[in-house]
Amino acid sequence: MIKKYFTLIVLSVSFAVIYACSNDNDNDYTPISPVTVDLTLVPYPKLSDYKFFEGDLKNLNPSLDVIPYEPISSLFTDYAHKKRFVWFPNGTKATYNGDDQILELPVGAVLIKNFYYDNVQPSNVTKIIETRLMIRKSDGWIFADYVWNDEQTEANLDLNGSTKTISWKDENNVIKNVEYRIPNEVQCIVCHKTKSYENGNYVQINIPIGIKPQNLNKLYNYGSENKNQLTKWIELGKLENNFALPSEASTIVDYNDTSKPIETRVRSYFDINCAHCHKEHGHCDYRPMRFAFSETLNNQTNMGVCVDTQDMQSFPPALAKLVTPGNTGRSMLYYRLDTVDETYRMPLHGRTLIHDEGVLLVEEWINSITTPCN
Repeated sequence: MIKKYFTLIVLSVSFAVIYACSNDNDNDYTPISPVTVDLTLVPYPKLSDYKFFEGDLKNLNPSLDVIPYEPISSLFTDYAHKKRFVWFPNGTKATYNGDDQILELPVGAVLIKNFYYDNVQPSNVTKIIETRLMIRKSDGWIFADYVWNDEQTEANLDLNGSTKTISWKDENNVIKNVEYRIPNEVQCIVCHKTKSYENGNYVQINIPIGIKPQNLNKLYNYGSENKNQLTKWIELGKLENNFALPSEASTIVDYNDTSKPIETRVRSYFDINCAHCHKEHGHCDYRPMRFAFSETLNNQTNMGVCVDTQDMQSFPPALAKLVTPGNTGRSMLYYRLDTVDETYRMPLHGRTLIHDEGVLLVEEWINSITTPCN
């Protein structure tokens, strides 16, 4: 009998120890992100190689530590929708350099931007066209564009550029068509290039577009909570906590928000759609316009108002001003936004269709300017 009780006691103690150890292990367990970004091997041949998404790839369900984000105002790309994510290597964070400056992401970070259409005909399905990555290496940013197959099971690396014929039904049940252009690497560089002063010389580098604090300073629905994106990044340890959130005056607005002042809306539109080229060291820095949100406050000259057109080419004399107050028919800027002619349209890349809502916004703004040119 004593031997039997002794055996029971030993078994009970052993079970308790095992259970306690199991609980300790559970409490100490830290989930590990499956994402793999080997800077000596990227860009990988397939999007799935990075493991940015879990489950069916087409669902774009982010893996652990892949953070969704959304700018306040978005670059127009032939009415394509976008889902954006960012990934940081463990233990790294972004650096704040000013409300109107691109956040400086650490080496190894990746920006992930998916372009897709809803209600693609004839089956009214969602179709992802491409996923663009920008990967921060030790010597700068590189591009990697992944084109999705028709089955929506994989996206393959392709930096040569191509077109996709898309027919979709918009939110007003109108069928629209586009020859969607997937950019080649040179076209990516045109929009993303700038210059950095290093060792007494200017050298060309690539930088992201859109991840300025003033364009991220908004609430985002993370599922479990609504929180300011910059605050969320700080809480996650992905952004330095050494700055105040941008003020209302320095924060971009959604240019579709008709409750906002017309000039603030158009300044926001120009910032995200035009400023990456029309800035110092940008592709179009030889033109007089400076479209960054911070450079157009109380400065209509930087937006082309009453500024002479530099290169008239074969344009009619009526377009001798970039913007003529109250007259879109005499405004070169309006003309170039309202055409699909590749020789004249602006922006140079990223669209083949006219952005009807953007053109109407610019038209309303031009018509609101009442002070005539001297």
